[in-house]
Amino acid sequence: MSKNIIIKCEDLHHTYPSGVSALQGVDLAIAEREIVGVIGQNGSGKTTLVKHFNGLLKPTSGQVFVKGINTREAEIKEISRHAGYVFQNPNHQLFAGSVRKELEFGPANIGMSAEEIEERVRLAADFFGLEEFLDENPYRLSFPLRKTVGIASIYAMDPEIFILDEPTTGLDYTRARMVAALIKKLQDEGRTVLIVSHDMMLIAECCTRVIVLWNSRLIGDGTPREIFGNRELLEKTNLAPPQIFRMAEEIGLQHNGKTPLSVDEAVEAVERGERAG
Repeated sequence: MSKNIIIKCEDLHHTYPSGVSALQGVDLAIAEREIVGVIGQNGSGKTTLVKHFNGLLKPTSGQVFVKGINTREAEIKEISRHAGYVFQNPNHQLFAGSVRKELEFGPANIGMSAEEIEERVRLAADFFGLEEFLDENPYRLSFPLRKTVGIASIYAMDPEIFILDEPTTGLDYTRARMVAALIKKLQDEGRTVLIVSHDMMLIAECCTRVIVLWNSRLIGDGTPREIFGNRELLEKTNLAPPQIFRMAEEIGLQHNGKTPLSVDEAVEAVERGERAG
């Protein structure tokens, strides 16, 4: 893995105008190509943190750098060339009169040529299965489809950093698996991905690293196996590991000497008859 740092926080604090302190003293460095899960209870500061990475929020104190750009000094347009943010609720993101125009807007806004825009729209529509909906108004589509359009609109911009806020919430199984496939594809393409999610199976399956926020502070940082195997940390933050991990622990199932984190690992362990001890 490249050790080139693409996102860096230095003593990041953020206080909202209401007086709510959402982040306190966050120090964090994310390298290129990392797939980072951001987990924690509601109100822990997850979304506040990642909104600093595309300029939607500015630090109250401390600094954030994205691709070496100090976000305090840059406009959102400059940062969004590098970091694309997919909102949890697509209704907060979509506004164009058709899916095609929605997919075209981002690439046009960052200065792509007409030929590049056409190609990016084609690629996004093809990958997400949106070809038949290109001339539809997004707000006439189902919620899962609107959410898919929101993700596709960021994919069309071709950013180096993808920030996905609860990407599987409200999606059926098929489209949730499509999100997991997208994350794998982005990983293969060498992108950096941040995933804010309560879907611990998605985090365990897709992430190379997990950070844990609690009461506005970053208190955990490690591999998925390290985080989900840390019972003290999980109890403190009232988080639970993926269901398959808990089940495997209870019955002593092992995959290469470790508790399975995914269904695939568990199936392999069962087929091998691998058990603890």
